[in-house]
Amino acid sequence: MSSQETVRRQADTVGENPVRIDEEKAKQIVEALNTDLADAYVLFHQLHKHHWNVEGAEHLDIHVFLQEAYEDVEEAADEIAERLQALGGVPHASMPALSAAATVEPEDEDVYDIRTSLSNDLEMYGDVIESYREHIELVEGLGDYATGEMLREQLEDLEEHAHVIDHYLEDDTLVLESATR
Repeated sequence: MSSQETVRRQADTVGENPVRIDEEKAKQIVEALNTDLADAYVLFHQLHKHHWNVEGAEHLDIHVFLQEAYEDVEEAADEIAERLQALGGVPHASMPALSAAATVEPEDEDVYDIRTSLSNDLEMYGDVIESYREHIELVEGLGDYATGEMLREQLEDLEEHAHVIDHYLEDDTLVLESATR
């Protein structure tokens, strides 16, 4: 680390922005987006955990799906952080700041059966989806249609992943129970 430190922008501040969103409005948007960013990282880590630990006959399909899902969440987080910068904000980047801003609760460190894991993922997706809908309404009400559009596009991906997980949790399967063989 450099012995000379120059803070260029303090965390939890919002300054002027090149997209001409009023500073007071930008503060509200930045706060909402930092929440979305924090929630995205909690979701990312939980999906990644389940990707690592999935077992059983459907291992490969679920393993591949979870990788796609966490990669999409990571890409969304990057877009959110870039938008925060454009609005004059400072994206949360440390684990303590992200943990404090997150509104979703991660699963603990234990490894669960895949049905429990996917149920936990679906619950978290639902919470994130609801938050996105509220934030889309907020940002568009403040005149930030570009952020609204970005969140709408991300919301489509979130809803699609939730839909896939819901299908994985259905009771119809081609995998036979060992007790019925």
